[in-house]
Amino acid sequence: MIAFISGIVRIIRKETIVIDVQGVGYEVYVGSAYSFKQQDEVFLYTYQHVREDAILLFGFKKEEDYEVFMRLINVKGIGPKMALNMLTACPGKEMIEAIENDDIKRLKALPGIGAKTAGQIVLDLKGKLVSVETSSSTAENPVWKECQEALVSLGYKAAQLSGIKKELAGKDLNLDDMLRQALILLAKRNGV
Repeated sequence: MIAFISGIVRIIRKETIVIDVQGVGYEVYVGSAYSFKQQDEVFLYTYQHVREDAILLFGFKKEEDYEVFMRLINVKGIGPKMALNMLTACPGKEMIEAIENDDIKRLKALPGIGAKTAGQIVLDLKGKLVSVETSSSTAENPVWKECQEALVSLGYKAAQLSGIKKELAGKDLNLDDMLRQALILLAKRNGV
């Protein structure tokens, strides 16, 4: 399997780019081919898809997008081209948030996705895509930790809380205010 490819962009087509790797041209399906420029040096994480009539490469600039893609193609009814189109319209981080927050409306807005497929995506992938924060990230806000523990004791799931963490963990609030804001955000996301 070809895990990554590094080389110079020689040709740009509608859905693909051709990358020159030491004199050999590899055609790679990418999300937005016209975002690349000829003669640029690129590094892409790749997935090699083998069919009986073709061997195709799908490339991603970010490892996170590659990881989400790999999970999406395991969902019934989603092939590599559809998954690539989905990630073009909704990058990896946004896709993870939509899945973790049961945002069926957001998923249905993606190209080729109906209500049934959107529901299947959430069913198959919820809780499996929560990205692990790197050790270089800032120290955990102790107030957020307390707030999170209180919300879990109220019955909220960790996956629901990961969606609001970004909005609250960076704020300098006391526990009461943070809890109040967290409950408001959770209620909005649940359509209350």
